[in-house]
Amino acid sequence: MLHIKGGTIVTAERSFRSDILCDDSGRIARIAPQIETPTGCEVVDAGGLLVMPGGIDPHTHMEMPFMGSVASDDFYTGTAAGLAGGTTSIIDFVIPESGGSLLDAWKAWRQKAEKAAADYAFHVAVTHWDDQVHADMGTLVNECGVSSFKHFMAYKNALMVDDGVLLHSIRRAGKLGALCTVHAENGDAVAYMQAKLLAEGRTGPDAHPLSRPPTVEGEAAQRVIALAGLLDAPVYIVHVSTEEAANAIAAARMRGQRVYGEVLPQHLVFDESVYSNPDWLTAARYVMSPPFRPRHHQHALWAGLMSGQLQTTATDHCCFCAGQKENGRTNFTHIPNGTPGIEDRMSILWHHGVATGRLTAEEFVAITSSNTARIFNMFPRKGCIAEGADADLVLWDAQGSRTISTSTDHQNVDYNIYEGMTVTGVARRTISAGRLVWDDGDLRVTRGAGRYIPRAPLGRKLAV
Repeated sequence: MLHIKGGTIVTAERSFRSDILCDDSGRIARIAPQIETPTGCEVVDAGGLLVMPGGIDPHTHMEMPFMGSVASDDFYTGTAAGLAGGTTSIIDFVIPESGGSLLDAWKAWRQKAEKAAADYAFHVAVTHWDDQVHADMGTLVNECGVSSFKHFMAYKNALMVDDGVLLHSIRRAGKLGALCTVHAENGDAVAYMQAKLLAEGRTGPDAHPLSRPPTVEGEAAQRVIALAGLLDAPVYIVHVSTEEAANAIAAARMRGQRVYGEVLPQHLVFDESVYSNPDWLTAARYVMSPPFRPRHHQHALWAGLMSGQLQTTATDHCCFCAGQKENGRTNFTHIPNGTPGIEDRMSILWHHGVATGRLTAEEFVAITSSNTARIFNMFPRKGCIAEGADADLVLWDAQGSRTISTSTDHQNVDYNIYEGMTVTGVARRTISAGRLVWDDGDLRVTRGAGRYIPRAPLGRKLAV
């Protein structure tokens, strides 16, 4: 048992002073202003700290095969790093082989994830359409605890799907009670721009944002919103990075359409100038899709989070080391797309959101945990502090600070895009399933301790 004593609990709705008692099953057993410590119970002093639901990152890619490489963080190292930063659960992406079975891919990802140090769930990507995909979606929802599917409108001749596949999949998911998530970029336009830039001799990282201008994201967001509206189905747009996409989501929601938007902290912090660094490798480290944008787009993203028109934050954590990025030395389209960030998401959002007055502590909890739990049907097991919920908690020092550095972080990658940034807001302790796994610099994770979290179809409650 674990007794968390003397902290201020912060949920998405309110803040209040209370103790928490966690039982041996990894659940919250009791919440009360003062709890007498049971005999033999471990005590964690939360005096002066905020006690919040552990972060949930709904967009990670652990050990993902992509663009000729495999992401360097696996399910153990990646989830361990997340725990050090206050993230206690992830939703990763199952990517089937070209033309392959969704169900077989899910089984393969389950096997890879057995080493996870923290709890995990899966979205499953739909990359083509046939009768087997139709059947596999039903099996995944009804028997495997999957209630969300991923679609790439980008990466032509690889992961990209056309509108016909989107319509089939969105319709099927809607009938099953599952949610479709979408990477919204016009892949045909991106491929055209890439070829044009290469023909002009533009081979370096500075061509990457030029090949994926804001227009291609705005158009794709509007298109998938229209398709989902045609089928009266909900849709979730990942890594929104532009004013155009944010406005499209807000307009759809004002029309009464159920559309959700996700923001990455790196899009709130960096702009397209990072690709102009004269050092090729430094610039290549920031190559991800969508790319970083002109700075004015950041205002729209913050406004969306503050107004509730954008609901969640994620990292798109997909690490590739320097040697892997070198694959694109002579052709920017071969630079593996992805950046790290799972360890730093919470601190970046607190520093640039709460510490600046843009967000309240309660709104921070909503966008880092509770909204994701609700949208992806993990609530009330995850994303809240309530008796019977999982004891996934972060003890947060709102005034504490740290300087982000590759030399002290736990991500399995040889750089950090936030290198040298000093942030206010630190995870002092992290509790996962009732166990103290991060204690102010001491990482105490166990390989394989993470549990698969099955999710019921939307509209049904997940048993706690």
